[in-house]
Amino acid sequence: MNQGFIDPQVLLSLGAVDGLGRIAAVDGELRLGAMATHRAVERAPETVPWPVLRRAFSLVASPRVRNVATVGGVLADADYASDPPAVLTALGARAVLRSATAEREVGIAELIRGYYETCIAPDELLVEVRVPAQPDAAVYRKFRSRSSEDRPCVAVAAVRDGDDLRVVVGAVAETPQHFPDLCALGARRAAEIGQGYGERIEPIADARGSAAYRRRVTAVEVRRAVEEVA
Repeated sequence: MNQGFIDPQVLLSLGAVDGLGRIAAVDGELRLGAMATHRAVERAPETVPWPVLRRAFSLVASPRVRNVATVGGVLADADYASDPPAVLTALGARAVLRSATAEREVGIAELIRGYYETCIAPDELLVEVRVPAQPDAAVYRKFRSRSSEDRPCVAVAAVRDGDDLRVVVGAVAETPQHFPDLCALGARRAAEIGQGYGERIEPIADARGSAAYRRRVTAVEVRRAVEEVA
């Protein structure tokens, strides 16, 4: 609205809708209501078994921002320069979309289609995010190029569950980036995986870094993330 992309005639507040701010662990799965704040995810006792998620949300901006920003808001906004999408994608989280007549679940990679673009239909609300059990090892690395409260220049989430490795890079392109064939090399080949991500990423250039700079940072941060979960 501030940037003039939309000019709505009516605004609806979801703040008083029962259940949308709930955080609960159900059958080993974490369920985050769309109106749960970043600060709540960072501090809620229910999220203790998901330390990588608590860390990612704790690194967003400042406590003042985290007390207001919501789980559903950051995903429905689909802003590329955000922390949560990369780590939620790596963890295999699903967004619950509900209309007056139906409900469906979509992966975060399916939800975010591009810059400020999602698969949410006009008659749907994002009501919940469901996160599977914490894997054997997981790490979230955030590289800032300007200040400690800035958005990420490069964000890397790496997850290892047994021999399966998943690495997702955020804040460099319009959607979180994941290359399964590189991850199939295995966590012991961190340098090759990092180099591969740096070569394949098609990064944007903005105030946080040029495309060439982001490629170099991606290669280093992916290698370090994979080394941590190996």
